Amino acid sequence: MTPNLRLAYTIEFLIALFTAFEVWSQVGGQSHLDLMPWYLKLVLGSGTAWAAVRATMAAASHDRAWNAQTLRWIGILLALLVGCGLASYYYHLYEEQEEHQEESTAQTKMPVLPIRVKGLCSLTDEESLRGEQEIRASAQPWWNRRISS
Repeated sequence: MTPNLRLAYTIEFLIALFTAFEVWSQVGGQSHLDLMPWYLKLVLGSGTAWAAVRATMAAASHDRAWNAQTLRWIGILLALLVGCGLASYYYHLYEEQEEHQEESTAQTKMPVLPIRVKGLCSLTDEESLRGEQEIRASAQPWWNRRISS
């Protein structure tokens, strides 16, 4: 392999790597891609780029472009692309449900008020009452709050 071909294959790999992630985010959805672990994206994305370069190398190294090695690498490329689609589909099905459940529980949270029990707290009734009023005031909207001095 000549140095010019190595340079060309390196450039093709970098372009294929960029293209694989760009197409994956456009087709599969960027939100699903953001939920995936890094190692899954690394293996599938770089594997797709590597298979594309190897298919080009196999086509360039033989007299006929469509030979057994080229078809093998194109098959591997298609299998990796199907893997990308299945990973996106998995995160579409399962990760979105957990996110929606967290949002619904976050909206129903209320501030917890302290319970006053005589004799069990070192605060006086007046200090405890002042603390309750501060908590209630912070739970009110800004337009209903009183300015205390």
